[in-house]
Amino acid sequence: MIKISFPVALALLLPLGLMAQTNPAAEAAKDYTIAVAWQQHSGEYRALSFQAYNFAKLSLQERLKGVDTAKPSCVVVDIDETVLDNSPFQGHEIQKGLSYAAKDWSEWTAKVAADTVPGALGFLKYAQTQKVETFYITNRDQVDYKATLTNLQRLGFPYADEAHLMVKQGTSDKEARRQQVLGKYNILLLCGDNLSDFSNVFYREGKNTKEEVDRAQQEFGNHFIVLPNPMYGDWEKLLYKGGHLSETERSKQRIEGLKSY
Repeated sequence: MIKISFPVALALLLPLGLMAQTNPAAEAAKDYTIAVAWQQHSGEYRALSFQAYNFAKLSLQERLKGVDTAKPSCVVVDIDETVLDNSPFQGHEIQKGLSYAAKDWSEWTAKVAADTVPGALGFLKYAQTQKVETFYITNRDQVDYKATLTNLQRLGFPYADEAHLMVKQGTSDKEARRQQVLGKYNILLLCGDNLSDFSNVFYREGKNTKEEVDRAQQEFGNHFIVLPNPMYGDWEKLLYKGGHLSETERSKQRIEGLKSY
């Protein structure tokens, strides 16, 4: 007769869903569920994305009126949650009980299955008609380069070529890449879902993010075009205290950091 310990016997009797509830990391990952569901299913997400790119078109028209013709003009865009929607990857991770796994991200990018963010393709095609080029500055890694380029080309994005796609090269700081483009082009607009897509002043210089946003308020909708992304971003780092936190610890700090009464 084989003896089975009580914990093992209990685990065998529990439904799989109930067993998942006993996994703290899986429970913590569920914190992101409503954010992903909102991006995938809400009309408001689509409306805000269209609104952002409608403003981008109007702003581009205005900025072209006084442009320096000594250099060609361009717009700079981030990729993830700015022109490509990766919410299926986020949903996949939550269903696995994870917040993020690098292996899964590589698997996702290799599928070249990301769809467009609403309004992005139409805006960049319009910019092309105005002889305005597009540079894609992303923090995807070099290993994802080919798949990223294929994904953009499959969807018909203009200037999706090796000359205009700039992935991460050792650092996630985009400033050097922005300056590289600025050396040869007029950057008329920058589009992104993260304030670091526009300037280092918001997160990388140790300044108060909200104060810096207030100082730059006239830039938003004019020079900086912000896309909605409740799923992840540099903003979340401001919630946490301490390094190398587990997802469970981050989840606890997210709750503790909420404003209440």
